[in-house]
Amino acid sequence: MARSNVAFSRGLLPLLIAALPPVMMLAPANAQTAGSSAIFATASNLASSTGKAANAGQSQGPTIVPRDFSELRIAPGDLLSVNVYDAPDLTNSYRVDPAGDLTLPLCGKVNLRGLSLEEAAKRLEAALKEGQILLQPQVSVDVLQYSGQYVTVTGEVASSGRVALIASTKLSEILAEAGGVTALAGAHILIRHGADDAAPEEDIAYSRNRSNSQAASILVRPGDSVIVPRAGIVYVLGAVNRPGGYVMQEDGKMNVAEALALSGGTQMQANTGGLRVIRRNLDGTVLDFPLSYDGIAKGTQTPLQLQAQDIVYVPMSKLKATFSSAQGLIGTAASATIYATR
Repeated sequence: MARSNVAFSRGLLPLLIAALPPVMMLAPANAQTAGSSAIFATASNLASSTGKAANAGQSQGPTIVPRDFSELRIAPGDLLSVNVYDAPDLTNSYRVDPAGDLTLPLCGKVNLRGLSLEEAAKRLEAALKEGQILLQPQVSVDVLQYSGQYVTVTGEVASSGRVALIASTKLSEILAEAGGVTALAGAHILIRHGADDAAPEEDIAYSRNRSNSQAASILVRPGDSVIVPRAGIVYVLGAVNRPGGYVMQEDGKMNVAEALALSGGTQMQANTGGLRVIRRNLDGTVLDFPLSYDGIAKGTQTPLQLQAQDIVYVPMSKLKATFSSAQGLIGTAASATIYATR
């Protein structure tokens, strides 16, 4: 075995392994997160404008509700209880149509979309007065059944799917409803406001291990989408003790020495002189270049900083170093086991 390999394995590697956090095996790189179609909650029995709960149905699950019910806004599909004082013929339950209109007898259509319950009551009073139905109408409006607007949560969360809510809610609470982020989650979360897939995305810094004041202050609205991208992964293949993919640290940094340390170091028969890095560029081109292993092992050269999806390959022999193609290694990486630091 080459002297440089001994120096690296017995000198630098033990120090790196001791300093790095433990890793846990997760899944092959091409595995999909379970529960992608899960729906967390549907809503009914929401509170009235006075903050008292209406008992018109049975809730099917937890729904994120605002602390102040003045934040609630009427949406198409909502079932409202309209109580008109001293007018039993007008007091009834009404469903808001897709245009946001409520059809009140003798008054016709009254648009309530986007109004609070108190605002809706005042608009109905105005409609009754303008239609000369009542001289001094007094109206109260309650929610009997909410239409079930939701936020879609996808990506690296414990249970992707839909989270029902009735008002703007903190991002941290939405993530909690989705079971939190997984060990493969990256350091950023994307929020797309509205249903337009082409809408610009808001990029929010997020960390599992540090304070997330920004995530605690960012509000997510009904109809938004929350995307938790996967962290960058570096693959270490070939003659190492634990080949596989390794999640980059939350700052998105990992060098060759750290990657080799996470993989348990090189095997005794490894051809360290044939060390290579395969890098796939955004334009589809592939770079395949050798590294100065001696310089890394001796500490005279700064280890190469890796990028997400890089492949560090340690061949078993000079022959394998020559005949292992970049595309073949890329194919091997696609089915590699992924390890994440705790």
